[in-house]
Amino acid sequence: MKIIVPMAGRGSRLRPHTLTIPKPLIPIAGKPIVQRLVEDIVKVCGQAVDEIAFIIGDFGPETEEQLKAIAEGLGAKGSIYHQEEPLGTAHAILCAKPSLTGNLVVAFADTLFRADFALDNKSDGVIWTKRVENPSAFGVVKKNAQGHITDFVEKPATFVSDEAIIGIYYFKDGDNLRDELQYLIDHNITDRGEYQITDALENMKNKGLKLTSGTVNEWMDCGNKNVTVETNGKILGFIDGDEALVSTEAIIENSEVIPPCFIGAGAVIRNSTVGPNVSVGKNTEVSGSTIDNTLIQENSKVLNARLTNSMIGNKAHYDGNFTSISIGDYSVLE
Repeated sequence: MKIIVPMAGRGSRLRPHTLTIPKPLIPIAGKPIVQRLVEDIVKVCGQAVDEIAFIIGDFGPETEEQLKAIAEGLGAKGSIYHQEEPLGTAHAILCAKPSLTGNLVVAFADTLFRADFALDNKSDGVIWTKRVENPSAFGVVKKNAQGHITDFVEKPATFVSDEAIIGIYYFKDGDNLRDELQYLIDHNITDRGEYQITDALENMKNKGLKLTSGTVNEWMDCGNKNVTVETNGKILGFIDGDEALVSTEAIIENSEVIPPCFIGAGAVIRNSTVGPNVSVGKNTEVSGSTIDNTLIQENSKVLNARLTNSMIGNKAHYDGNFTSISIGDYSVLE
């Protein structure tokens, strides 16, 4: 089994936090988004993963090494491919062309999920979906009585289905996917100027391949500050008790930590109330503060703060009485 992870976008809606690191490497409950994503895919697939291929932009060698380490931590080879320009989802996946063989999962690295279904690897393909209240805002799948997908409908004006496509796909035959993606490029088949995976899926369906859906219980976005903070809180709730969230190497003095919270190694919490739903990164200091529903990254300092629904980057320094903020890396507010 292979996992293909397109993640070339810089995450402009999450700036300034993505000015120095790509969005999929922003930590959620102490782990990068993309690490949590591939770990959860491995759990659902129930198969050994021998390769994880990351399609990235010009993120630099340090990011590439971090991604390879994430793959190696799951016992897989880490491969790096580059997408030079944003030409759509199909184009992004095809950038990993040499790795598109055999059983594989394609997962776009801007979403997290929770699921308890077992992957049906007898299907030619599985499109992961989530039932939503307002399907007109999403691409959805329509199925027949046998559960096979009959239509892919983008943002339907009238109701056809409430199963929204979340951006994670399983393919029994990666070679077939590769050929369908290449066909789109060779014949310049685009939608609004971009090559889209849904066109490849439509071609597969029309050729008689049986595509089914796997419905996830939770679908969590990390697109902007508000939803990323919300996702951090949800993930903390899901994993509380499954992972050691408060490091034994953290210093907590005269403070209350209200679970669920992640407190990283070397963090210092003094004279503060922290939680619920707070992540404090490694070597970050929090003093004289009351903080809930907030994500603070590494090597930062937060003093005299009253924060909720907030996000603070790496190496930031915040001292003040603001109540809802979004501070990027290396920023200082005093």
